[in-house]
Amino acid sequence: MGTGTTAAYDAHADWYNDFMSPAAGEYLRRVHATIAELLGPGDGICLDVCCGTGAHAPAVADLGWTPVGVDLSAGQLRHALHRLPVAVADAAALPFADASLPAAVCVLASTDVPDYGAVIADIARVLQPGGRFVHLGVHPCFIGAFADWSGQPRVVVDERYADREHTFETWNPDGVRARVGGWHIPLADLLNAVMTAGLHLDRVTETGGNAVPDLFAFTATKP
Repeated sequence: MGTGTTAAYDAHADWYNDFMSPAAGEYLRRVHATIAELLGPGDGICLDVCCGTGAHAPAVADLGWTPVGVDLSAGQLRHALHRLPVAVADAAALPFADASLPAAVCVLASTDVPDYGAVIADIARVLQPGGRFVHLGVHPCFIGAFADWSGQPRVVVDERYADREHTFETWNPDGVRARVGGWHIPLADLLNAVMTAGLHLDRVTETGGNAVPDLFAFTATKP
């Protein structure tokens, strides 16, 4: 996944393909239910930005769309090939013409890129007028190096919420972040990036396995 010159997931592609599989259970079901709710039915191409192993392509295809994926990680795309057409590409420099696509999604990847605002801006560039973009990611207020979930249902958030640098710090030594690290994009930065890109925010959702939401998603359209 990601943007930049290094595909951090290449060394972990096989592990991630197993991790983000139907074995992910309720979490993956919540992710895909949110995609269905926010993207809705349609036809034509839906670009899966930072598609990784293509784990979310079936949820897009079930809505009638034709998913096409881009990712920097050739290792992950080995697994994605049987799920959707793919290309190796930087998420902030998408290999599509201006105003050429009716829809795009970016799922669980906002913490995998150093400048998610640049990714949103390029998604806005390739969307047709009226085109829709669905972002679904970890909740920027409750998931990150700054948040300790080890005492669930109590979640402790500290002053590192303001940090935006890449880090491998995490409460969970067996999770994704311990392997590939992540960048944090605070909530205000995320929403401001949507407006800066010229997109119109239509709907926002939060979901969680308990009272504290761990997923944050929205639909935005290009005027």
